[in-house]
Amino acid sequence: MSQLIPYKADLHIHTVLSPCGDLEMSPVNIVNRALERGLDMIAISDHNTTRQVKVTQKIGRDKGLFVLGGVEVTSQEEAHCLSFFETDDQLDEFQQFLDIHLPKIPNDEDRFGYQLIVDENEEIVGEEQYHLLNGIDVDIDGIYEEVHRIGGLFIPAHVNKGTTSLTSQLGFVPPDLRADGLEINKFVTKEDFLKKNAYLKKFAFITDSDAHFVDNIGDVYNIIYMQHRSFDEFHKALQNFEGRWIDTMAFRKNTLTL
Repeated sequence: MSQLIPYKADLHIHTVLSPCGDLEMSPVNIVNRALERGLDMIAISDHNTTRQVKVTQKIGRDKGLFVLGGVEVTSQEEAHCLSFFETDDQLDEFQQFLDIHLPKIPNDEDRFGYQLIVDENEEIVGEEQYHLLNGIDVDIDGIYEEVHRIGGLFIPAHVNKGTTSLTSQLGFVPPDLRADGLEINKFVTKEDFLKKNAYLKKFAFITDSDAHFVDNIGDVYNIIYMQHRSFDEFHKALQNFEGRWIDTMAFRKNTLTL
């Protein structure tokens, strides 16, 4: 087997398309900030939409940053779940799924913020009409099944968080949950989380910034040991395949006290 390389990865970043994302969170600014922070890999994970992924991937390719295509889906239970995809066709197919199942409730810009689609020149080229923070009418199991049918990866987000998580909405993380991993936020280590939830040790863990502002990109990141940067290698790292693994302790020492 080829030597494994440590890659710094922040896999939960929102753009200006998320209503809670700051107006400075354009694809260009995100990529530039990620490179400034020494990141090798990021994922765009807007709420209930993938429409800002492809332009960010193009900018990333041009500048040497690997951008994984993702989305943060809000389930029927109001739990946030990260989903990642390898190809444009997969992203398009999952976007069709989201368009069908997102409630057709117009966004209130004054209350929730803008939902803007921005191109590589930082010009506004579109806007999401329906409010993206609502839960879709599909439960967690149904989202998992659709993500896997398309060929993606399913990772419930910030499971230790007191809101919009499996723990907050269900009271616990189901032991029979079908998932490719679990995400924790910066306020807990994997070790401390597992002290209270030992039954979840079978899962791989990631930790990310969940950045909504440019300055927070890379505040928390993983170090992923892989042969190269790719969707397939990330998948193998989640499975600990042939020594690949994910270190979730990266940069955490400076964030736990925040």
